[in-house]
Amino acid sequence: MAKTSAVEKNKRRRALVKSYAAKRKELKAIVMDQKLPIEERFRAQLKLAALPRNSSATRIRNRCEVTGRPRAYYRKLRMSRIALRELGAVGLVPGLVKSSW
Repeated sequence: MAKTSAVEKNKRRRALVKSYAAKRKELKAIVMDQKLPIEERFRAQLKLAALPRNSSATRIRNRCEVTGRPRAYYRKLRMSRIALRELGAVGLVPGLVKSSW
């Protein structure tokens, strides 16, 4: 099980990303628009840099929903390989068959 503080920190980051998503998208559109004057684009870049760091989507860490483990994460299932194996062995993952030989 991962540290509770790390899991909670990641949840706060997700909330920040969600709240600032529209503003970031708007500012990035201004920065990338080659037709606008360079001064306006630079002002937009400064505003973008002034936003909280944790409001950037790249700061989010994919973590297992069951255990909070940050590595060996399957995006489609939103869980780690270890949690997947344990739940699959019990029969809680539809379509997953435990292999034995």
